Amino acid sequence: MPETQYFSHELTLSAQSTPPGIKFPAKLAYWTFGSPTSPAVLLPTCYGGKLADTSPFLYQKSQDHDAAEPILSPAKYFIIVTGLLSGGESSSPSNTAAPFDGPRFPRTTYEDNIRLQYALCQSLGVERLFAYIGFSMGGQQAYHMSVLFPDYVENMVCLAGSARTSWHNWSFLEGPKAALMSSVDFKEGEYGQPENCKLGKRAFERVYATWALSPQWFQAQTWKDVGYTSLQNFLDDNWSGHDEDDANDMLCLLNTWQMGDITLYHPDDQGDISKSLARIQANCLIFPARTDQYFPPGDNEDEVKYLKRGTLRCIDSVWGHVAAGGGGTKEDTAFIISEIKAFLGI
Repeated sequence: MPETQYFSHELTLSAQSTPPGIKFPAKLAYWTFGSPTSPAVLLPTCYGGKLADTSPFLYQKSQDHDAAEPILSPAKYFIIVTGLLSGGESSSPSNTAAPFDGPRFPRTTYEDNIRLQYALCQSLGVERLFAYIGFSMGGQQAYHMSVLFPDYVENMVCLAGSARTSWHNWSFLEGPKAALMSSVDFKEGEYGQPENCKLGKRAFERVYATWALSPQWFQAQTWKDVGYTSLQNFLDDNWSGHDEDDANDMLCLLNTWQMGDITLYHPDDQGDISKSLARIQANCLIFPARTDQYFPPGDNEDEVKYLKRGTLRCIDSVWGHVAAGGGGTKEDTAFIISEIKAFLGI
């Protein structure tokens, strides 16, 4: 693993942030691989994601996927991996001093994240991104970067994301949010150390788990395919919360997700997403998973109609949302790799 670097930047928070328009001393955690003189590829983290688990199958060698070299080899590309605000590595409730500590941390937006990433790229001398590739919240960021800086992104790949968080998606997120905030150990965000909010985080993840997978996954008892004798054992090991995860971080990230809407940047569009999508200049690969309950393929099918250069592919997998992030079967991930390779012409 490379050493984590930090880019410090005074960020003016967006009009949709809480509080809006203030000056915020932000730090962006990031990794780089390869030479800055090579074509640049930016990979942002997703909800709950860290730099280390952000699409490594695209830029690291892997025997699992029968490839001698990754499709985005650091020998050929300048790879930049960035952490979301509130993701625990960049500026977050859990690592920021007063007056922005804990529950007092600003509710930041995708716009805040994208402007911070753009400033980092400028500081690294990246004149244009060859590709911006993201999964889930990372896929939503791909849309936001492509709208905010339409001449800066040559190719963008949205894996299981959307240009605007749907009301169905927004409502799903209210479930784990309520479970966490209603927990006796949440204490209105004043719980102290992350491990002091175990009950709240466990409740959050148990609500989240059923949505992350698919009805087909449960019907086929797929937990047996990954070595578990019962669903209970699978949930206990994978969806029970982790001591290191911070509840205030989780809530701030969730707020960013719920606020996602590319139509906010151009008042002339008057909320018409077709007009906002038409502003995107990048070549776009929109890549949902067939059984995703967060970002169903139908949402993306509607979006592609209005993109100047949009291509739609779909992952047929029972692994629901997680399939698009490399968390499904070997075959699922190999399909993602092959389609991105073909799309980028590499």
